[in-house]
Amino acid sequence: MTTLTSAARRRRPLSRPRPLNWGRIAAWAALVVAILVTVGPFLWMLRTALSNNHALATQSSNLLPADFTWGAFARVFGLQSQAEAQAEGGSGASISFWQYLLNSLIVSTMITVSQVFFSSLAAYAFARLRWRGRDKVFAVFLGTLLVPTIFTALPNFLLIKNLGLLNTYLGIALPSMLMTPFAVFFLRQFFLGMSREVEEAAMLDGARHGRIFFQVVLPNAVAPLATLCLLTFIAAWNDYFWPLLVGNAPAVRVLTVGLGVFKSQSPQGAPDWSGLMAATLVSALPILLLFIAFGKKIVNSIGFSGIK
Repeated sequence: MTTLTSAARRRRPLSRPRPLNWGRIAAWAALVVAILVTVGPFLWMLRTALSNNHALATQSSNLLPADFTWGAFARVFGLQSQAEAQAEGGSGASISFWQYLLNSLIVSTMITVSQVFFSSLAAYAFARLRWRGRDKVFAVFLGTLLVPTIFTALPNFLLIKNLGLLNTYLGIALPSMLMTPFAVFFLRQFFLGMSREVEEAAMLDGARHGRIFFQVVLPNAVAPLATLCLLTFIAAWNDYFWPLLVGNAPAVRVLTVGLGVFKSQSPQGAPDWSGLMAATLVSALPILLLFIAFGKKIVNSIGFSGIK
């Protein structure tokens, strides 16, 4: 019996090592490169923010912070005096970081609440109401996505100026407070996928479109509405050109415009790059936290709405 078992083992073919899967290796290599390209700028920003502004020029090739210091973040939060800021390469200009942060929060909230509300009304009309030329009007409305934003900047500026809304919160937020093509398309795709049975039952009970929209449709659209709120808030938070154009006064200056303070020349003749990178990191932190917390929900809602 032992002899037969030994003979069977000798006749069993030896397992050959698996050949290298070059496709999988290439995919992992591409993924690593993509991660480095994505994370690399943030790491370099952090390295610059933790460096002394005077040492950046002499240690430009060093991957570690040049003459490590927290001074740039202290300048961002207004914790340094003018003399201390200039000693570390800052311009010494006064920085109202918390005021800029509050202004960004106010403007972004105004835009988000009003834009999502009006866009949901328009999306419901395009998805559920039947009226002549509905699809043609929607196609024309959607075609405005092809118009660059810079083309509408001058007419909007003249309108805000004639209304006397320059350097006001309303003047900054007004052009973005109404419905936008992307928001309407995003919600319309979701409304088209909703079952009509509940709405028809509500109509049989005597409910009209307004009541159906607020009491039936909106409660079932919490997920896409939350996703749209997040995307709209991020876009409003990161906007730079329009707030710079109509709201450059310190009282209403938003955070993205306020970052320009760090680019002003210091007495030594160079911009405060350390302070600029520190302020940029601090201003981007709320958005990064929102993405970390709700990133999966954004992807799921976009996929459910049919956007490819």
